[in-house]
Amino acid sequence: MTEARDFVTSRLRAQTTPIRPTHIDLESQPPHIQHIGSPMQKLPSSPAESIKRRIHRSSTAKTYQPERRGRQWAPGQEPGIDPTQPHDDHEPSAVPHLFEECEIKVVDFSLESIEVHLLDNKSLADFLEDPRPDWASCRWISVNGLSWDVIKLLGNDKGLHRLAIEDMMNTKNRTKADWYSDHTYMVLPLQKLIHLHSSSDSDSDPSDSDNDERATNRRSKRKRSFWSRLRKSDAEHDEDEPPKPIDAPADVHNPTNGFISAHIAPLTKSPVTPLRTLQRYHGGPNEERIQFMENHSALASKNLGVSVEQVSIFLTADNTVISFFESSAEDIETPILSRLNTPETILRRSVAASMIVQAIIDAIVDLAIPVTTAYQDAIGELELDVLTEPDIRHTTALYVLTSEMSQFKSDISPIVNLVGALRDHKSEPIGTPGLSGKPGKISSSSVVIGTMTSTYLGDVEDHCVLISESLDQMRRAADNMIDLIFNSHSAAQNESMKQLTLVTILFLPLTFLTGYFGMNFERFTGVQANSDAYFWKIAVPISSAVSMYLMRDIIRRYVIKTVTRRGITKSRRARGVSGPKYKEKRR
Repeated sequence: MTEARDFVTSRLRAQTTPIRPTHIDLESQPPHIQHIGSPMQKLPSSPAESIKRRIHRSSTAKTYQPERRGRQWAPGQEPGIDPTQPHDDHEPSAVPHLFEECEIKVVDFSLESIEVHLLDNKSLADFLEDPRPDWASCRWISVNGLSWDVIKLLGNDKGLHRLAIEDMMNTKNRTKADWYSDHTYMVLPLQKLIHLHSSSDSDSDPSDSDNDERATNRRSKRKRSFWSRLRKSDAEHDEDEPPKPIDAPADVHNPTNGFISAHIAPLTKSPVTPLRTLQRYHGGPNEERIQFMENHSALASKNLGVSVEQVSIFLTADNTVISFFESSAEDIETPILSRLNTPETILRRSVAASMIVQAIIDAIVDLAIPVTTAYQDAIGELELDVLTEPDIRHTTALYVLTSEMSQFKSDISPIVNLVGALRDHKSEPIGTPGLSGKPGKISSSSVVIGTMTSTYLGDVEDHCVLISESLDQMRRAADNMIDLIFNSHSAAQNESMKQLTLVTILFLPLTFLTGYFGMNFERFTGVQANSDAYFWKIAVPISSAVSMYLMRDIIRRYVIKTVTRRGITKSRRARGVSGPKYKEKRR
């Protein structure tokens, strides 16, 4: 047996292997301090220098990369983003490059008064230099948009953890709640029903109501001629350019843009903003698939869609809430500010940051309810089409609808776990260090979820469960309709085969006799001595006998069914109960 040995001397091993003391926390140390026992090693000053040292080219594919906002992705990166450190000397992939004009609202309130401050990227720094007023028991900072300068200012002011900041800038996270020493980070998707707008009508006044739009769609459908419908049916079979639904905006569904022009569905006078649809959020890099799925969506024919964006919420131990929205902050801020301006509301009287978090999550879930209603309407129309005229082309619309509902449910269902984590949280100190290991501002306590907040979070959980159950029911209905379409086509084909079989049985003996009497014999007494009636004297009894023999099972089942139905009818007459057929006969 070959024995493996380490020929490196212990002295050389001691010089090349750094020994790190176990009692030193790397996060708690400043980033430029040399740790005890770690020798100074010269690192590559640039990526080009490190590439020169590699002899072989890497075989790892660099084409497919996860979508991240703020900085480029590279395998083996340092986890998290530290806003306290300058990024000028870092690698280009580690430097955040995210800027956007943000709309910032700071709400300070107590039982007696409330103040709302409207800020932007430039005025936020001066505002944070002043301490929070003593009368303000709670503060809510709402940021509409993601910009690195705003994130850096708020991260430094509240000591937000570097992992939470990285998750916030990556806008495709899973729904979760991360607990740190002095703050909690929550992330969840916001889904809402939107009206789609093309570039040509984005500047027009969207003052028409939903009923007027539906009436216009119906009139346009009635005006279509036979040739336009024929051209539409021919275009559906064109694989090079998939068709667009009726009345869908021409240049809305362009996956290369990443976003679409739309506004929230219930508010037709709301401003048109760039949003990301459900298919674009979950579609991946295949742009052709995204465009096909959006063009064939059941909601696209009504100029409707579903937008998705990530919402990040920080709940700090000093009774402060910081919420980051990509573009839909106004949809959440409007109802919450209305409640805060009323002193009699529970949200105002509680003066608790955890209740602000509950109100934000509740508003996000409420925005998903119209989406469920729109899917119910779409699947109801498809159900009527399938029941009245089942067509194999309906399966495409049902598949797209089922796919959208599955993606929609995958975003809604995890909110139940998020709510459960908030309700089960116990206010106990947590040993997780803050940003760069610096101790939290209130290191002796952690985030508090009040009893009232846990109670009202149960209502949010009920709404999520109801939406999930409704989506499950619609998915089962869609699957049943797909089965019904294939079963109807199979039954129609079976009926056609049955009719062909009956015709074959009827003409089989006639074909045989025709071939027999058509033989070219020199001497055929039956033909030469008789007229054509002689053929039918032989064909009719033979055809009847052969047909009855081959159809004996069909005839037997028919006789048994007829006798059974007559017996049931007599029994109902004797008991004074009339069946449907008996009532029709009496009428």
